[in-house]
Amino acid sequence: MKINTKSKKVNKAWLADHINDPYVKMAQREGYRARAAYKLKEIDEALQLVRPGQVVVDLGAAPGAWSQYLRRRFAPKTAGAGGAAVGELQGTIIALDILPFEPIEGVYFIQGDFREDAVLAQLAETLAGRQADLVVSDMAPNLSGIESADAARIAHLVELAVEFCGAHLKPSGALVCKVFHGSGYSQLVELFKKHFRVVKPIKPKASRDRSSETFLVGLGLKNV
Repeated sequence: MKINTKSKKVNKAWLADHINDPYVKMAQREGYRARAAYKLKEIDEALQLVRPGQVVVDLGAAPGAWSQYLRRRFAPKTAGAGGAAVGELQGTIIALDILPFEPIEGVYFIQGDFREDAVLAQLAETLAGRQADLVVSDMAPNLSGIESADAARIAHLVELAVEFCGAHLKPSGALVCKVFHGSGYSQLVELFKKHFRVVKPIKPKASRDRSSETFLVGLGLKNV
């Protein structure tokens, strides 16, 4: 039996990096489910996107770190065990993911595939005629390693998020969307520029340097 020693070395290196990662340690200390919370935190602090009283849609929400951060921003003075915000929620958070999601008090969760019309209809129904102030998307497809295929999958999710915003985002609202540098990135920037008045690419410090992950932020819808 052959053993892929390169793969084992990569896994060990990743595990060592993960254990020693300051954001992983901070997430454990502050009660976040994942280090990803600090990516949204950095983006929010740079652009002042999240305010109590808003309606926010969290796409690709599992395991829930972004919803946790939003929850805390909507209840900044109330904290329970593990640092989780509890009690009265000043705002609405609707989270969606294809994966299961451990409940967060006050966060409405829909389990389903954002690419399916029935799931989009359920999300629209949950909004109950309200427009979102903010849509945040940490969605990413399962990557195959084939660049052209992966770029197409990533683009499809981003396009769906932009399309959703066209139907359900306030004219003054914002979209934060995970993208990846590489094939198709410039086309996604152009897509954002077509639909939003201001477009800002941001790579938070919490996003690992070696990762091609970055985020596009669209501010204010254009009348497309």
